Amino acid sequence: MGRVRRMLGRPVVVGLLVAGLVAVGAGVVWFQPWKLWVDTTVRETVPAAADGPGRGPRTLAVGELISHEHSTSGTVRILELPDGTRTLRLENLDTSNGPDLRVLITDAPVKEGRAGWYVFDDGAHRSLGSLKGNKGDQNYALPAGLDLDRFTSVSIWCDRFDVSFGAAGLTRV
Repeated sequence: MGRVRRMLGRPVVVGLLVAGLVAVGAGVVWFQPWKLWVDTTVRETVPAAADGPGRGPRTLAVGELISHEHSTSGTVRILELPDGTRTLRLENLDTSNGPDLRVLITDAPVKEGRAGWYVFDDGAHRSLGSLKGNKGDQNYALPAGLDLDRFTSVSIWCDRFDVSFGAAGLTRV
């Protein structure tokens, strides 16, 4: 016991212990590991027509999410409302929670496996905002004038680690 006290009394050992605790604390804040066990479910309805009943949104493009860094599934739809505004809709989304998740619409091709994990912020891309929840149905407004012939894929993107959790190629309908 005396030997341990002598070692802990040395400034170098105390400094290493403090540095180790600071590094562990920073790692916990950076990685946010508790999010692996916390799910956030969002249940937004399909956007309503601005000019009354009878005219619903029109589907412009669809895609199925594939898994990248984390198991991901669900459907992506681009909807146009009667007033001309467009919305990206995630339906039946199921992915892992994580730090700083975003919804990106991009010009990158969707590739399976590790080859597709990192490409979505390389070319043209727009962030539609933070992912509202890692499960459920949710809507994201598309910028006016966004060219759907150029932006052909969607990624659930972890901005903290620059990696795609999952992605979908968009097919025009």
